[in-house]
Amino acid sequence: MKPYLKLDPWNIVEEDFQPHLHEISESIFSIGNGYMGQRANFEESYSGPSLQGSYMAGVYYPDKTRVGWWKNGYPEYFAKVLNSTNWIGIDIDIDGQPLDLANCKVKDFTRVLNMKEGTLSRSFTAELEGGKEIRVEAIRFVSMTRHEIGVIRYAVTPLNFEATFTVTPYLDGDVQNRDANYDEKFWTEVSKEFGEHDAALTVKTKKLDFHLTSVMTFEISKNGELLDIKPEQLAKEKYVGFRAQVEASANEQIAIYKYAANVTSRDHGLGQLVDAGRTALQSAAEAGFQALHREQVQAWADKWQDSDIVIEGDVAAQQAIRFNIFQLNQTYSGEDDRLNIGPKGFTGEKYGGSTYWDTEAYCLPFYLSTADSSIARNLLIYRYKHLEKAKENARKLGFAKGALYPMVTMNGEECHNEWEITFEEIHRNGAIAYAIYNYVNYTGDFAYLGQYGLEVLAEISRFWEERVNYVAAKGQYMILGVTGPNEYENNVNNNWYTNRIACWTMEYTLEVLDYLRENEPSRYRELIEKLQLSEAETAKWQDIIDKMYYPYDPERQIFLQQDGFLDKDLTPVKELDPKHLPLNQNWSWDRILRSAYIKQADVLQGLFFLGDRYDLETKKRNFDFYEPLTVHESSLSPCVHSIIACELGYKEKAYEMYLRTSRLDLDNYNNDTEDGCHTTSMAGTWMSVVYGFGGLKVKDGVLHLNPFNPGHWKSFSFKVMFRGSRLKVTVGEHEVVIANESEVPADVQVYGKEYTVGGMSHVKVEH
Repeated sequence: MKPYLKLDPWNIVEEDFQPHLHEISESIFSIGNGYMGQRANFEESYSGPSLQGSYMAGVYYPDKTRVGWWKNGYPEYFAKVLNSTNWIGIDIDIDGQPLDLANCKVKDFTRVLNMKEGTLSRSFTAELEGGKEIRVEAIRFVSMTRHEIGVIRYAVTPLNFEATFTVTPYLDGDVQNRDANYDEKFWTEVSKEFGEHDAALTVKTKKLDFHLTSVMTFEISKNGELLDIKPEQLAKEKYVGFRAQVEASANEQIAIYKYAANVTSRDHGLGQLVDAGRTALQSAAEAGFQALHREQVQAWADKWQDSDIVIEGDVAAQQAIRFNIFQLNQTYSGEDDRLNIGPKGFTGEKYGGSTYWDTEAYCLPFYLSTADSSIARNLLIYRYKHLEKAKENARKLGFAKGALYPMVTMNGEECHNEWEITFEEIHRNGAIAYAIYNYVNYTGDFAYLGQYGLEVLAEISRFWEERVNYVAAKGQYMILGVTGPNEYENNVNNNWYTNRIACWTMEYTLEVLDYLRENEPSRYRELIEKLQLSEAETAKWQDIIDKMYYPYDPERQIFLQQDGFLDKDLTPVKELDPKHLPLNQNWSWDRILRSAYIKQADVLQGLFFLGDRYDLETKKRNFDFYEPLTVHESSLSPCVHSIIACELGYKEKAYEMYLRTSRLDLDNYNNDTEDGCHTTSMAGTWMSVVYGFGGLKVKDGVLHLNPFNPGHWKSFSFKVMFRGSRLKVTVGEHEVVIANESEVPADVQVYGKEYTVGGMSHVKVEH
């Protein structure tokens, strides 16, 4: 697809309305605040193609599984974050003619996502029947400070005629998910009621009994003066609204201010929802649009203070990285440890909005470095709270002990129903174990190990202990029948990454046991008793570690992705006719499975996670072999390749992969942005700058930096929070400047040399 968005360092700008791109824009221009999210649907009615989407974090539905052939162990449902009550709706009727951009001539259309301030604005001129023209200017946001509040200012101006506007702001709960397996509507009405100045609609899910109350109020002004209007009340099934008529002469502006509160039973008692919604709404409405906007601007200024990345000399790269950071900050705020991060965030329905291994493998580092450590800690606690469910998942698949964390979940229970993923993509367990290591290594919060970490690590290790297969004739352990990170290979034996991360998990678990035995002996004894952990078990883990089989090619000196990988045709991707790409849209699944083409980093994923275990030559040999075979048809792939390419000094490849991951959605690389943005891969984009071009690593409690400028930029800078310090790292053509923006001194190593950066000071290092 030809890029259609204007390049700008702080804004995503669409000029000219193109209906065939509208659903892509609905994803890209989405807004959210960690509590709720909203696709960039129009406020006024629109009869053209559109995916209406208003989403409430943590509110989901167990949509009945739809498969062609049921297998024992299949989950009975796929959890889906629901399309919820449409709170943005404002129908506009001009002299009896509905405003609908699908049925009128649209001129001077502009849509702007202001990432600096967290607002979505839109303006256009519509030519109606008879040559009547109206100008519309709309702006909306969901509040970062009042998480249950959404605000809209919608202004209409007749340009060449006298008009009677009929304005209908409403709440509509009669919605459904496009991805509903059986076209079912998931909501039923509980109540609707009108107050003196508001309307409230309460709906509940048909299963699980989530309740959502939406409350709205509105004001109308003419040329800045509030009007005293007595609107008509409107009510029908799962719908409440108001209808008001306003007269306007040419060039008189009519502005509608709509305030909405969305409150759920996750946070309020069922009998308190309407009152809670009205209380939140009243406070917001009394503050008014301008005050709420000022709050929004300040809240985003605080976010950018901690997380901004500045790139000088490359507007496309600058816009892209800020877009990725913006989406991450508005998807997950971290205050609620019941919540996690869906692969599409609040931007679409694909993948159900559920939690995947993406969080631990890709998202955790972003929150570790750009927010208080409690935010990343809550991501781990989410998994700790699901430990019992993970143990149940293992039992359902026939395991006597241990925990298998789900590939897809909302409440800890597996809800994915593709056998090669549900049953075989067990490497997700390793990502969760690695996240515990990553968090503790970065923050120094060793207390987490005794409080929560060991229990998770021990149960995952128990799973690996039972999942391995001992081959007596070879005296080695193997792991059979798996799918690695490369999902273009199913049901393989001895996927190198899976075998390696399994043993690494057991190694780390044993290290944690030793640490607790030595440093927290009382807690160690408590946990040994609670877990009923025996010396025989830990001895078995060590035996597996010592005797694990890893497929290897001695001629090329590379780790084999799995047994038999070299039996495939190894024609590199660059020699394929471009008409075959993307493979997943042009080849049969059978043909893909028989090919050597790799969807995403697999062996290289292991070399990224466990990079301290392997030297540069090992990484180089494996990168040089596998990268030419990788089609990067997973959004999670380019960032890992970019980071390793940086380490190897492959500057052009690193930059190529960075652009691919950073502009994945903005340029619709994979032809699927209309389904929602690739939110979790956006964290990989951040890593490609900070871990890749910045060379950030943490070793023995010390922050190490090995930065380089990719050559396409004049300079770049990023910020990291590390153990109480906030550091701004600026990489220029000839020097690196590390500025400490906090009062807490920081010890860092740059290019292998040690420096102490005092509070509110900086150091310069030439390169």
